[in-house]
Amino acid sequence: MQVIRLLFFLLIGVYCQLAFATLQIQHWLTSSGVRVYFVENRDLPILDLSVSFAAGSSLDTPEKSGRSNLTRHLLNLGAGGLNEDQIATGLADVGAQLGSHFDRDRASISLRTLSGERERKQSLEIFSQIIQYPEFPENILERERVRIIAGIREANTKPGYIADRALMKMLYGNHPYGLSDSGEISTLDAIQRSDLIEFYRAYYTAKNAVIAIMGDVSRIEAAAIAESMTGNLPSGESDNVLPPVQLPVGETRRIAHPATQSHILMAYPGLRRNDPDYFPLLVGNHILGGGGFVSRLMEEVRQARGLAYSVYSYFAPFREAGPFQIGLQTKKEQADEALELTQKVLADFIMGGPTEQELIAAKQNIVGGFPLRIDSNKKILGYLAVIGFYNLPLTYLDDYIKAVEKVTVTEIKAAFQRRIKPERMVTVVVGDAE
Repeated sequence: MQVIRLLFFLLIGVYCQLAFATLQIQHWLTSSGVRVYFVENRDLPILDLSVSFAAGSSLDTPEKSGRSNLTRHLLNLGAGGLNEDQIATGLADVGAQLGSHFDRDRASISLRTLSGERERKQSLEIFSQIIQYPEFPENILERERVRIIAGIREANTKPGYIADRALMKMLYGNHPYGLSDSGEISTLDAIQRSDLIEFYRAYYTAKNAVIAIMGDVSRIEAAAIAESMTGNLPSGESDNVLPPVQLPVGETRRIAHPATQSHILMAYPGLRRNDPDYFPLLVGNHILGGGGFVSRLMEEVRQARGLAYSVYSYFAPFREAGPFQIGLQTKKEQADEALELTQKVLADFIMGGPTEQELIAAKQNIVGGFPLRIDSNKKILGYLAVIGFYNLPLTYLDDYIKAVEKVTVTEIKAAFQRRIKPERMVTVVVGDAE
């Protein structure tokens, strides 16, 4: 049996190495100081590009919560003399697509285009205007403000949304991570066009940007693209240092809701992106609640007791400690029982750690599934953006499998005992039983 396991890891290791053996990440700075991460891939006539800024929701203030999201949202709704229809039509004409990402740390906008000369030139010209010359039209701001507020009002009727917002406020308190990504209705009403311009000039700067490029272009072409995308960004240094996250005082909040099920969320400050405990916690969480039907939480809460259809746990790493979260839904009359069992499973896992058999199965699952995480240009582009934004090693993807394979039972147990304190977790139950 031990020989079979050894052969499995050897074969998977070889497969993973072959999967990204040609993934040579090139890195340089533009003339304005923008960090560029590039992988050349001639397999398909496609170019993927993203520009990320340290301009997430944690850079809002309580008085102007939602300003960062509005700024990112309006980038492609009028820029460089083009209105939103001209931007959309110009991109659609060459089959190009825009995408975006927004969280507590990061705001980014991405482009996928064919690499042919006409398609690439037209789409990149439009993309360059969006990044460097956004106009934030007054009428578009008013329209989108109304739409976002309407979305918040509708979401505020849904138990999952209510639980998540309450949980983050309990977990982070006055820390910037406690601010809502979308903002508050009261603060959105007060945000003006001048606020968006001010935010853009402060945080959408060259020194605050990371470019990821993946696809059918040469290094010389990629360098020219990076220069054209960022040469006219605002200059200056951004003051975006975040304070450390303070540990919460354990509490449970129960919120009435007419839903037929209770939504239960638990959280604790978890991981920073460059945390030394990253891989022991990653592998350990796969065993606890991140591994689907084979996780401990799923086996105990769903399969053994039938208290929930689904129960999960995950770490969301950010620059500072992102949340470690556990979530489930259950019948209202079973809410207390389900919560107590979930807390017990977590406490037992932290106290005793995983078994050797659980560790072997988790490693096989993570290692075996890794090639699927880098099997497309868009997925690799996402990794390039993360590597660049968080200053991870260029060998991050090569080191990933090795780091997973090195994790031991002892390391997982020690990491969870150091980092997760069940008695200090915050808990929200929305739709509590009468």
